[in-house]
Amino acid sequence: MKAAIVGASGYSGEELVRLLLRHPQAELAAVTSRQYAGQTVARVFPKFGHDPRAKSLRFSEPQPALLAKAAEVVFLALPHGVAAEFATPLLDLGCQVIDLSADFRLKSPALYKEYYGHDHPAPELLARAVYGLPEVYRAEIKNASLIASPGCYPTSILLPVLPLLKAGLIKSTGIIADALSGVTGAGRKVELDYLFAECNESARPYGIPRHRHLSELEEQLTLAAGEPVVIQFSPHLIPVNRGILATLYLTPAKHLANENEMAAWREQLARCYQSAYGHEPFVRLLEGVALPDTKNVTGANVIEIAWRLDPRTGRLIVMSALDNITKGASGQAVQSMNILRGFPETAGLC
Repeated sequence: MKAAIVGASGYSGEELVRLLLRHPQAELAAVTSRQYAGQTVARVFPKFGHDPRAKSLRFSEPQPALLAKAAEVVFLALPHGVAAEFATPLLDLGCQVIDLSADFRLKSPALYKEYYGHDHPAPELLARAVYGLPEVYRAEIKNASLIASPGCYPTSILLPVLPLLKAGLIKSTGIIADALSGVTGAGRKVELDYLFAECNESARPYGIPRHRHLSELEEQLTLAAGEPVVIQFSPHLIPVNRGILATLYLTPAKHLANENEMAAWREQLARCYQSAYGHEPFVRLLEGVALPDTKNVTGANVIEIAWRLDPRTGRLIVMSALDNITKGASGQAVQSMNILRGFPETAGLC
């Protein structure tokens, strides 16, 4: 199968290049970048210089007609608002599209406008898009033509929370999510806030109290709970290149009056996670004293999940770690491609 990447010069685009160059069943046939048009992949990304394909494959201007001739699957690694401009003609030309931006994650064009500040460029495609969270929407992804790959923060929060909501183990109210992200989460751009001297030796919150990812978070949680869900979400920037660490504060659905009830509930929760993710290749459920650590998932298409029930406060604390560029973006997109094309789900990712 041949694949193309539109916007291949950003962090997510570069990661897609890395994963597709080594994919056993996909050929990277086209990469686009207006900035680097005419230059080889090896020239722009010297780390791939050992690969003969990187030495010959050149960046080009993004032209849907040419992309459709070159590839069956096209990844859009573009800013929100721009991706939709390419999705429409590519779909019309028969391509399968996997979008890494936020353009098709929401079902409501009004909600999109509320959070992203402008009308949706292609509202007619929203109903057609499948939310690309493979562990949850695998069956839908398999038959999709347009996949909206989730954001990195939502992936780190939704995967730990969705099974518990669906099983009725936690309340849908009072959910608090604190998450820390590496600097690559902001994208490859030159802005004062993301210069080395501004980020190094520094940690700071941002997007408080209404980060854009709240929109898809609450939409997906609402679908799982069967009732409106509103959460408190606080993102933070930390001085690492890549990685997300999320800490979630949840309330058990029923009052646990004593240690016996707590022990039984812990077992029920463990069974719930095992049922949801015990056979998933990219979900690592931690046991014993182990807790999530970003260094254990860097460069991997893996999310680590651990949990603790606090008998003092009665709260459930769930923690997760993932690589924001891999499992939080490009790796997850390739995972969806594997499902879509009938390849082994782990192809090119292990």
